[in-house]
Amino acid sequence: MGSLVRGAAALGAVAAAGAAAAVWGVGIERYLFTVRRHVIRMLEPGSAPIRILHISDAHMAPWQHRKQRWMAGLVSLRPDLVINTGDNLGHVDGLDGVREALSPLAGVPGVFVHGSNDMYGPGPRNPFLYFTGPSKRPPKAVRLDTASLDAFMTDELGWHSVDNGAATVTVRGQRIRLFGVGDAHHGLDDMDAAASALAEQADAPLTLGVAHAPYRRVLDGFSDRGADVLFAGHTHGGQVRVPFYGALVANCDIPLRQARGLSTWTHRGRVVPLNVSAGLGHSIYAPVRFACRPEASLITLAPRA
Repeated sequence: MGSLVRGAAALGAVAAAGAAAAVWGVGIERYLFTVRRHVIRMLEPGSAPIRILHISDAHMAPWQHRKQRWMAGLVSLRPDLVINTGDNLGHVDGLDGVREALSPLAGVPGVFVHGSNDMYGPGPRNPFLYFTGPSKRPPKAVRLDTASLDAFMTDELGWHSVDNGAATVTVRGQRIRLFGVGDAHHGLDDMDAAASALAEQADAPLTLGVAHAPYRRVLDGFSDRGADVLFAGHTHGGQVRVPFYGALVANCDIPLRQARGLSTWTHRGRVVPLNVSAGLGHSIYAPVRFACRPEASLITLAPRA
C-alpha cells in the first residue's frame, strides 16, 4: 500500500512539474525578450568599434504588440549596422507589426535575407516531428506578400537585400562588404550567385556572411569565399532547451552546441566567428519557449589589443 501511495505521489509531482513548465514556457518566458551582447576583437588597432544589431525570426503576427514595442526600442542600442536574418513574418497580416517594430531603425545601414516564413505562412505541425528531421513546408501554405516586405525594408528602412547577392555599406568611416544566400532550409541558397555579386563589390577590409539557415554547406561556402564573420538564425536556439544540456533540435545540420549564440566555425583551417540568433518569435502554432528566451544580439566588432 505504501509503495502505491509513493508511486502516486511521484506521478503527481511529475505532472505538477510538467504543468508548471508549460505555464512558464507558454505564458511567461516567450515574453522575456533579451539582448545578448558579444565582443569580437578583430579590427585593426585604433579602429572605431562597430556595433551590429542582429535580429532574426520575429515570426510577427498582428496582435503581438508587446514584441513590436520591445523591438522598436532596440534603436536605443545605437547600432551602426543592422543584420536581419529573416523569418520576419508569421501571419498573412504580419507586415503592419513588422513595420511598427522596425521603423525606428530607418536610416541605420542594414541588410537582410529571407527565411521561408517571409514567403509562406505557417501551418499546424506536430512538434515531435522535429525529432525526425528538418521541417517541411506545409502542403497548402499561404503565399505571403514578400514584395511589400521587401519594399518596406529597401525603400523605407534603406536596407539592402543580400538574398543570393551582396552589398557594400560604410559604417563609421569603414567599408564593409556583406554577401548572403536565400533560405538553405528549402534549397533556395545559391552561393555561386552570392560570390559573383560579392566579386562585383569594391574591396573592403571586412566581409560578412549572412544566411537565414546555418547549414554546414552554407557556412563552409562563406568561409571558402573569405567571410570574416558569419550571421544566421532559423534554429530558434532549439526553442525548448534542457537546462544544463542545451538544444534538442536545430532544424538543420549545424551541431546542436552551436544552435544558439556566438561560437566559431572551422573549415579548411580557417576559424571564423559565427553568431546564430535564437530569434525573437515562434510559430503561432507553437507558442512556447523554455530555457531559451527570445533575443536579439548586439555584436561589437572591436580593435585587437
